[in-house]
Amino acid sequence: MLKRLLWVVAMVCAFIAVPSAAQADNPIVQTVYTADPAPLVHNGRVYLYTGHDEDNSTYFTMKEWRLYSSADMVNWTDHGSPMSLATFSWASADAWAGQVVQRNGRFYWYVPVKNRATGRMAIGVGVATSPTGPFTDAIGRPLVENGEIDPTVLIDDDGQAYLYWGNPNLWYVRLNTDMVSYSGGVNQIPLTTAGFGTRTGNASRPTLYEEGPWVYKRNGVYYNVFAARCCSEFIGYSTAPGPTGPWTYRGTVMPTQGSSFTNHPGVIDFNGSSYFFYHNGALPGGGGYTRSVAVERFSYNADGTIPTITMTTGGAPQNGTLNPYARQEAETIAWSSGVETEPSSEGGMNVGYLDNGDYIKVKGVAFGSGATSFSARVASAAAGGRIELRLGSPTGTLAGTCTVPGTGGWQTWTTISCPVNGATGTQDLYLRFTGGSGSLFNVNWWQFAGTAGTNLLTNGTAENGTTGWRVFGTGTLSSDTGVVHGGTRSLALSGRTAAWNGAGQDVTSQLVNGRTYTTSVWVRTQSGSATTAKATLALTAGGSTSYVSMTPATAVTGTGWTLLSGTASVSWSGTLSGATWYVETTSGTDGYYLDDALLQ
Repeated sequence: MLKRLLWVVAMVCAFIAVPSAAQADNPIVQTVYTADPAPLVHNGRVYLYTGHDEDNSTYFTMKEWRLYSSADMVNWTDHGSPMSLATFSWASADAWAGQVVQRNGRFYWYVPVKNRATGRMAIGVGVATSPTGPFTDAIGRPLVENGEIDPTVLIDDDGQAYLYWGNPNLWYVRLNTDMVSYSGGVNQIPLTTAGFGTRTGNASRPTLYEEGPWVYKRNGVYYNVFAARCCSEFIGYSTAPGPTGPWTYRGTVMPTQGSSFTNHPGVIDFNGSSYFFYHNGALPGGGGYTRSVAVERFSYNADGTIPTITMTTGGAPQNGTLNPYARQEAETIAWSSGVETEPSSEGGMNVGYLDNGDYIKVKGVAFGSGATSFSARVASAAAGGRIELRLGSPTGTLAGTCTVPGTGGWQTWTTISCPVNGATGTQDLYLRFTGGSGSLFNVNWWQFAGTAGTNLLTNGTAENGTTGWRVFGTGTLSSDTGVVHGGTRSLALSGRTAAWNGAGQDVTSQLVNGRTYTTSVWVRTQSGSATTAKATLALTAGGSTSYVSMTPATAVTGTGWTLLSGTASVSWSGTLSGATWYVETTSGTDGYYLDDALLQ
């Protein structure tokens, strides 16, 4: 297993060496080998869809796709495998490079797989109502098939969608609005040297284009970023005035580096910055068939051209902070040593196979004025062990130690707590697992608490009915015992007449000008219809009202509870005459439930 290789990390000999864990954030996943990154920005998070290279592979042995997400570009949450070869009953092999796009309230995952009936590579389509899946086969057959691979999708400003793919050629179709059919036939893009650069020494392939196109539009210019000149690939790119060309080759984005002979690009903008995803073979045991996804932040040149980007072990800087006072999945990781993930009986994933000395790094944790306790959801079929809370490094300041008991099973869960001292400000947190020999215990989630009484919201658990709560705008607020997140009660808000109407509390007297606050609250819709929601702070000062987004807008449905969480700086000019914290939706007037709310 991959974790068994991590002890040789300092001995890895490659162009890209992995440094000490205190420094490294690239590659961004260390629990399995990942390849072919396909990032998607949705509701304040980056969802990163990848391939999965099996351990010890000597070919592109890939049976499933994986998913990770992040709100800050450094702490990535493992969502497991929302789609695999088994999703496509007609496919026999090769879960290779694909891409996910959103349209019509659905998420479409275009992937190349081998058609069992023909033995050729074909493009299949998975579909889901959530970015985390699960995905199902959208049409029960290939969307298009000509033996070539690596689909990418562009939805243009006029609504026309294009599917591109190809190795050794480059093809496209015009997708219909249903995203699972096309019109106008299969079209080939001419691979000219002017459009895609000149390759020497291979008469059958005169241009640099090889595979892995990533097509997108920025400021009216169409970009095609692609893997070039196998078989020690670099990343090149071309631009065009239209979605089908004519293309002009612009040069190198990422030179040949690392210990993987392939590469695959993914380019996005997120929270005001641009990011370039790729893969290499930098993890222990890594290589051309055991690859790992990494990311770099970059800035376009003034003329819109892409600068040369080099691989680093430091990765992208953190875009925001992590809120430790909201429940965090244990599989949210910036860096790890000896850790694996697996599906949890309580839903989602958990971390497991934790041996003595293994650890998880969580970067940029905003403790604020200080944490006083730590809780975690744990399970152990062995004797258990301890979770050491270290600051700054795996051997840094010890802020607390929680004892984990044996629970009688690896999925028999219990919640433990322990006191915390010295966890203040914004620091890197290390969860270090200690104990006897062999696997010690599993961890599903963790959460810190601050000084007693520092939740600025009265009755945040809703266990005292509607005490402390009021309606911001229009609606009827009631206590509900039928749909709860925790405890025995939640709040139900119905009769909303505008999207901004919400359940809230007056926090005027509690706020401190210029302070940073963290928010977490669980929400679900009453009708089951999908929407997006966020927590907002309305501030009235100096005769005017401003609105602070306390959490990103996050997708919410009626099929389960969704956590809204975030950190925001709150300041105002003049005398503060009113402040209301409330939960609103970005559209619609559907009623919602609210539970376990925190403002700290």
